Amino acid sequence: MQPIRVVIADDQAIIRTGLRIMLDLQPDIEVVGEASDGSEAVRLARDLRPDVCLFDIRMPGLDGLEATRQLAGPGVADPVVVVVITTFDLDEYVYGALRAGARGFLLKDAGPELLVQAVRSAADGQALIAPSVTVRLLRAFADVPVGRPMTQPVVPVTAREEDVLIAVARGLTNVEIADALHISLSTVKTHLASLMGKLGVRNRVEIAMWAYETHRIVPGA
Repeated sequence: MQPIRVVIADDQAIIRTGLRIMLDLQPDIEVVGEASDGSEAVRLARDLRPDVCLFDIRMPGLDGLEATRQLAGPGVADPVVVVVITTFDLDEYVYGALRAGARGFLLKDAGPELLVQAVRSAADGQALIAPSVTVRLLRAFADVPVGRPMTQPVVPVTAREEDVLIAVARGLTNVEIADALHISLSTVKTHLASLMGKLGVRNRVEIAMWAYETHRIVPGA
């Protein structure tokens, strides 16, 4: 198998070095580029087409939010997978990053095990390996105005898809959803793919955001 190719962007050299060291220790992950600002990150990502980008939110010049939008935002024909990195789990910019197309986010103090799992999960199409953190973020910003209204799908969501939708919004992983609903892992993935098509979203993070923004689930409940 080819290694997961990663581009790192952070304006602090010590952070980039630390991330590279932790990732390069893994036989299935290869850091192929580093950037110190958003403009360089966008250029590298477009040139190298990595499997996953790890972008700091706060960078000089072009920040991680705009870099994410340019590489993975609505209308991007061939989006790059972006995971944003932040110091605070309630950083006001993280919600915007998810809206801009980020697959999820990771805290800088997450540690090597979570970092590696996050990269592998993002490369495999998952949201982010710390779904409970993502849920806290979505709850905190559930009342933030969004760029487009969350309309109901043209093709109705089935009862079982609704179950999966709520489970995703509550932060359950695919395995946890399968156990909770007594269905197979492949069935969970089938329902997720159907939900993405019906809701017009690109990943499970956006599924969770849709659930909150349409009041399928109440923040804090």
